[in-house]
Amino acid sequence: MNKKSSIIISAFLITLILFGNLYSQSSTYEFLRLDLSARAAALAGSFVSNNDDPDVIFYNPAGLQFLGKPEASFSFVKHLLDINLASLAYTTDLPKIGRVGAAVKYINYGTFTEADEFGNKIGTFSAGEFAFLLGYSNLLGKNISYGVNAEFIFSKIADRVSTAAAFDVGLHYAIPSDMIDFGFAILNVGSQITSYYNTKEKLPLDIAFGVSKRMEHLPVRLSLDFHDLDRQQDTFFQKFSSFSLGAEFYLSKVLTLRFGYNNQQRSDLAVGQSAGLAGIDLGLGALISGYRFDYGYSSLGLIGSINRISVSTTF
Repeated sequence: MNKKSSIIISAFLITLILFGNLYSQSSTYEFLRLDLSARAAALAGSFVSNNDDPDVIFYNPAGLQFLGKPEASFSFVKHLLDINLASLAYTTDLPKIGRVGAAVKYINYGTFTEADEFGNKIGTFSAGEFAFLLGYSNLLGKNISYGVNAEFIFSKIADRVSTAAAFDVGLHYAIPSDMIDFGFAILNVGSQITSYYNTKEKLPLDIAFGVSKRMEHLPVRLSLDFHDLDRQQDTFFQKFSSFSLGAEFYLSKVLTLRFGYNNQQRSDLAVGQSAGLAGIDLGLGALISGYRFDYGYSSLGLIGSINRISVSTTF
C-alpha cells in the first residue's frame, strides 16, 4: 500500500471513530434515508457495494470510480398519500483528475390545512426538502477506490426553513476474478446551519457495509448490506439486525428480475405478530435502445406500498 493510500484510509478510520458512536435514531432530514432508485429499492437498498449505476452516489461515492462512460439517471417515487420524490444523478470522468458526479434528491410532502390555536382554518401550507450533492472518486490502488460527497440540504415547512451541510465518505474494493465487490460508507456526517426554531437537530448518520457476488454458473448477482452500524443497541449482535438482501436475476441481455428483503423495515412495520409483506421488494429492469428502464415495488405491510420508476443511460 502506497503512502497516498495509507493517508486516505487513516483519515477514513478516524472519521469512523469520531462519528461511529453518535446516536442517530432521533434526527431530522429523514428523507435522506429513502431509496429513490427503482433498482436499489427493488434490492431493498443493498447498494453499498454497487459499481455499475450512477445512483451509487447516494449510497457510496467510491463506487463511481468503476463506471465507464458518462452516465445519468432520473428516478420518480410515488410515496404514500400525496408525497412524491424525485432524484437526478450524473457522473463523468475527468482525465488526470478522477471521477466526478452531481446529484439532487427532492421530496414534496404535499399541501396541508393551516389552522390557528382554536382550530379555525386560516389557509394552507406546503412542505418540501432537497439535497444537492457533489461527488469525487479516485483509485487508491489496483481495484480499490475511495469517494467523497459534499452535501447541502434544504428544508421548508410552511414559513420555517432549515439548512445543513454534510459529507459522505466511502471505500470500494473489487475482486474481478471472483466477481465480488465490497463497499463501506459513512453517510450524512454534518450538522444544521440553520434550524426551524432554536434547537438544532442531528442528521441521519448511517454507517454501512455491503458485499455483492455475481455467481459464476448462474445468471444472478446477490447482495448483502448492513446499515445503521452506528446505532446504539442492547447487545453487539443487535447492531447487525438492520440488514438487507438483494438478488438480481439476468433473464436475458435485455430483462432483469429483482427481489429484496429489508429486515429492519419488516420489524418496524409489524403490527402485533404480523408484518404481512412489509420489507419485501420486487422489481424489473429492461434495456431498450441504450436506455435502462427500472421499476421497483416496495411493500409497507398494512400501511400500503411504494412504486418507483427510473431511467438511466450512458453518453
